[in-house]
Amino acid sequence: MSLKIDSAFIQAAEHRPKPTISDAGAGTIPLIDLSPLLHHQIPSDPSDPAIADEISSLIASIGAACRDWGFFQVVNHGVDPQLLDRIQAAVVEFFALPAEEKRKVKRDEVNALGYYDSENTKNVRDWKEVLDLVIREYDDGLLLLKNRWPEYPPAMRKTCEEYIANVEKLSYKLVELISLSLNLPAKRFNGFFKDSSSYFRLNYYNPCPTPDLVLGVGRHKDSEALTVLYQDQVGGLDVKRKSDGEWIRVKPTPNSYIINVGDIIQVWTNEKYESVEHRVSVNSEKARLSIPFFFFPTFSTNVKPLEELVTDENPAKYEEYNWRDYFSSLLGSNFKKMDKENIQISDFKKTTI
Repeated sequence: MSLKIDSAFIQAAEHRPKPTISDAGAGTIPLIDLSPLLHHQIPSDPSDPAIADEISSLIASIGAACRDWGFFQVVNHGVDPQLLDRIQAAVVEFFALPAEEKRKVKRDEVNALGYYDSENTKNVRDWKEVLDLVIREYDDGLLLLKNRWPEYPPAMRKTCEEYIANVEKLSYKLVELISLSLNLPAKRFNGFFKDSSSYFRLNYYNPCPTPDLVLGVGRHKDSEALTVLYQDQVGGLDVKRKSDGEWIRVKPTPNSYIINVGDIIQVWTNEKYESVEHRVSVNSEKARLSIPFFFFPTFSTNVKPLEELVTDENPAKYEEYNWRDYFSSLLGSNFKKMDKENIQISDFKKTTI
């Protein structure tokens, strides 16, 4: 498929990529080895005197990465590399289908799940094709989320469902380690994700003849708790470094995942860990594939700073908000211009503390 450059892309010129800093040395996001989890259980309590030294070091590394970067990469994460190969092959085969075949599962204003690209959806200025799915379908009479599984390739649904189960398992491990890094019980966050509303997205970025005019995805922060991203070896993800605001290109690491803290964890931790801006730059010669898993809480969750992390010296920085209502408002802006800007967690930031 060949996407066209139009005025919507040109209007995004303010977000054109700047030259990135070298991804060597101190410039790169932390790379964390999860292999200690292959030999040790995640402890239930951070004060457990029996915690192995390598687990303590792992918890400390994740805490530092969340605090200093909001991003990190993980290797030896337990997801079978052969499964990564299979999911990538299925995704490439789907996006190689003719446009009329892909649009049989196109999303619409009634059901936001399915296929879309930059040509046939309002307010989408990003240079990419997408297939959105959820791990649990949802319908409360007002919000409908029903998966549109493509007929081709035939094995795609089974492969995706196997992949989702594995990445959800990894996501729980990561939030448990993050909880321990905050000196909280490992499962402090787990209850928020029972019957979670998590999203699974397949992104395909076609080669772009004028990459200086567009982005694969414009600069943004993620609204969920955690993103677990697999990307191929083409690369293109840029992260805004907290220490100086420079854009850093994330170097692809084979069989790794890129993890980033989302807005919900920023609120839960009362800004001890912050969601960080990132974007995707397109390539003029090569297509790029990425598969993010957005770890969302259950829709009934009311998001607010955790009581354990609020003190007289560090009072709550956010008002409570409902995740279902917040998520629904984000979806609404995909198809029509809203009367106001997209809702953001900054709308819930307390003005006086």
